Amino acid sequence: MEYIASVQNPKVKEWAKLHSRKEREKKGCFIVEGVHLVEEALKTGNVEHILLEEGKDLPEELKEILDDGHVVRVSTAVMEKIGDTETPQGIAAIVKMEKEGYIPQEPFLLLLLDRIQDPGNLGTLIRTADAAGFHGVALGEGCVDPYNGKAIRASMGSLFHLPVYQVVAENYLHELRQKVPHVSIVGTSLKESKPYDQISYKDSAVLIIGNEGSGVSPNLLSLTDHNVVIPIYGKAESLNAGIAGSILMYEAVRQRKLHD
Repeated sequence: MEYIASVQNPKVKEWAKLHSRKEREKKGCFIVEGVHLVEEALKTGNVEHILLEEGKDLPEELKEILDDGHVVRVSTAVMEKIGDTETPQGIAAIVKMEKEGYIPQEPFLLLLLDRIQDPGNLGTLIRTADAAGFHGVALGEGCVDPYNGKAIRASMGSLFHLPVYQVVAENYLHELRQKVPHVSIVGTSLKESKPYDQISYKDSAVLIIGNEGSGVSPNLLSLTDHNVVIPIYGKAESLNAGIAGSILMYEAVRQRKLHD
């Protein structure tokens, strides 16, 4: 088993650079930390290295899918150098990105995110899309990096359960429309909108959730078939993007279940 003690080791320097979005995109890799996320990453087959802190044992749940020959032992100093969690668990993985765009088999439900900036919101939306049974999450330009440590942790491993890919949003919608002419593109807006439960999701659909402050961009709203709004019955001015997206996704799935 390889052992790395020095933070000056060339491999450690390369791994530490993965905290930068630019370097992640350049190298096509990202870091996950903690037993649960490492386990979920291993199931994808995209893990390049498992890093285990000295003095730590390989967790039992990982022994069934991994042997010591795939593990790199590292010093505590090295683990601190490459980690960014407040309470490190002593295990991390270097994982290859999946970059390909995706159009699933029909009838599909896709989530398209437009300029979502908060990594917690992004992770929550990916996690909810996974839980609701959506078929993929497309991230338009201007979204926070899904491989940001906070976004990965907020997704609770769901990043590894369904296709999550980055797109040029307008181009992607045009491509979808060409390949699936009857696809329903649903935006969220206060203008020219219907209550969220008064449109149909029984056929293939794309749900667009927009920026936390400004909503869905006008260029994307110009491509929608329907715009929906969630009524506010109390005194709150608006809903958090993660919460609003979750309500809309589960409404789409509720309707699907009625037609099953």
